Amino acid sequence: MKVNTPFHQGKRSLTIAALLIIISFALAVAQEDQNKKPTAIEKEEDYYRLFSLPVPEHIILEVGGLATLPDGGIAVCTRRGEVWIISNPYVKGFERPIFKRFAHGLHEPLGLAVKDGDIYVTQRAELTRLRDTDKDGIADSYDKIYTWPLSGNYHEYSYGPLFLPNGNMLVTLNLGWSNSLGHGVSLVPWRGWLLEITPDGQMTPVAAGLRSPAGYGFNAVGDIFYTENQGDWVGSGRMTHLEKGDFAGNAESLKWSSLPGSPVKLKPQDVPSTGRPLFDISKEVKGIKPPAVWLPHGIFGISTSGFVFDSTMGRFGPFENQLLVGDQGQSKIMRVALEKVKGQYQGAVFGFREGFSSGILRLAWGNDGSLFVGMTSRGWSSTGQQLYSLQRLAWTGKLPFEMKTVRAMPDGFEIEYTMPVDKTLASDPQSYKVTGFNYKYHASYGSPVINSKACPIRGVVVSEDGLKARLVVDSLRLGYIHEITADGVKTANGKTLLHATGYYTLNAIPDGDKLNITFTPKHDHAAMTSSAKKPTTSKSTTPTAAKSLAKRVTKKPASWGAPDYTINVGTKPGLKFTPEQFQVKAGSKVQITFTNNDDMLHNLVVVIPGSAIQVGETAMKLGLEGQEKNYIPETPKVLHHTNLLEPHSSESIYFIAPDKPGDYTYVCTIPGHFYSMQGIMKVVK
Repeated sequence: MKVNTPFHQGKRSLTIAALLIIISFALAVAQEDQNKKPTAIEKEEDYYRLFSLPVPEHIILEVGGLATLPDGGIAVCTRRGEVWIISNPYVKGFERPIFKRFAHGLHEPLGLAVKDGDIYVTQRAELTRLRDTDKDGIADSYDKIYTWPLSGNYHEYSYGPLFLPNGNMLVTLNLGWSNSLGHGVSLVPWRGWLLEITPDGQMTPVAAGLRSPAGYGFNAVGDIFYTENQGDWVGSGRMTHLEKGDFAGNAESLKWSSLPGSPVKLKPQDVPSTGRPLFDISKEVKGIKPPAVWLPHGIFGISTSGFVFDSTMGRFGPFENQLLVGDQGQSKIMRVALEKVKGQYQGAVFGFREGFSSGILRLAWGNDGSLFVGMTSRGWSSTGQQLYSLQRLAWTGKLPFEMKTVRAMPDGFEIEYTMPVDKTLASDPQSYKVTGFNYKYHASYGSPVINSKACPIRGVVVSEDGLKARLVVDSLRLGYIHEITADGVKTANGKTLLHATGYYTLNAIPDGDKLNITFTPKHDHAAMTSSAKKPTTSKSTTPTAAKSLAKRVTKKPASWGAPDYTINVGTKPGLKFTPEQFQVKAGSKVQITFTNNDDMLHNLVVVIPGSAIQVGETAMKLGLEGQEKNYIPETPKVLHHTNLLEPHSSESIYFIAPDKPGDYTYVCTIPGHFYSMQGIMKVVK
């Protein structure tokens, strides 16, 4: 038998102590090694997580409208003309959501609201009240509130309703579209207008100039805003504050301004199509309402849709009262921070959350402070590849490092952060860059970025608590969008901004004291930024453009004679080429004539096999220069291309087919389009 003497116990104690020292040393070394490792790149999903609601296979839930019920359930109307009530949409416990059809047989309802136990939907030609009189969970009364005329044009969508505090409802009517004219048309009264309708069916027109007003609603103080998509008279997506008598910019709706009850007095001929910025024209033509916030095309979406303001009192994160704006084409949500300066709304838009499974159309708050997101993509193709979806976005409780907001100052901007910053980095003007730019206001479809110019930063003052940085900035211009990048700013422990760029629309400069900046930056920031962003006056003078030009030959080479193949490619609804495939022989002479008979911009780009998505994603990274460069990235993967074509226009390109047989993709590289708008040029021996 072994006996533990005091000697043995002391020896064992020494051994344990030695082991503890060794372990502590190893942990210290490991921690030191960990500290030397670069910080993991943080992602949006670290802060806001997506949960998909399981939808029964027999239900085609192409969401057109979305509303939360008093009991926490969700009401959904679909483009197929149905209304569904979803119980347990939060998927609590082991129970799945329960779907019950409340109504059917409606004409493509694209909006839904709940009031006093009834459900109101906006069909293509009617505002309808759905009522369950016998309380069996199924509507048995479909009551007409008000109707408006239809011409039969496929583009005559109708949205709403939105209830006002007085009990009346707002409805917006989309313009039609003419392929022959290549622009929107108001073929019947009030297309392109905001209407107010009483519960007993009396209608009053409120505002005009709307093109595709899919999203509209209130901000935190109850003012009405609507979102717009790029198109004719619309250079990029934007958000506009609407009041009675406002004209938001699209001249087609003014056909009806002379009708009884119209508060808008402008006529179509009063609106000039000059290509100058909309803000400048609004100072010359009384009644034109410039946007409160622009959403740069291809960067913050291509099809701006529904929005909500954060009314969750902190349950959704640090952005209370700010607006969350969806985009159908790029399947993502942006964040808008508004302020009112000298009676005019303006503000900044930031990235927020990408990666939704279909095209976002509607947003609604759940009772738990999470955000329900309703989606559809049939005919309106999107980055998210599912045809429809209903997802829930929830805050994880983790605080993201973001530019919480940007405010206009008498001499520049003030950035407020969600976390204290490293004051040394945040005080350095080299940590920031500001660029002002605008879009053309004209009857043509869309616009490239125009009048881009660097705005020199003369100094930065950081607040004592490290939460604010005031930038003294030169060359600011009213009515312009100002890209504000803070790539060099970090927190004290090295955390970088989750989204380092915001876009501030400056409609008014506030009064007040200007900072007396007496120090000089270490480098000439103005010279650096202006040279970095210096616009080229002629594309043909740059080496980049010269390479691109060789890939776009629009005149038949003199040595050719007749082409071996003449291929006519067009478009069809749903972001599709037609034909979707053609065949040519290797080394043959090919002429492709691309005709854009769609209602949006497109190009045709021939790329090497298997590279269409990569080329499209590279085009998306062109940012502000995207449309100016026709969304053609500088890469050897691009073989041949057309320019960006407006609706109802065409272009022919000529090239020699590749020597190597294979399936060469032709793709539209506009952000959001390239995922689905593809065809195959099959090259054979």
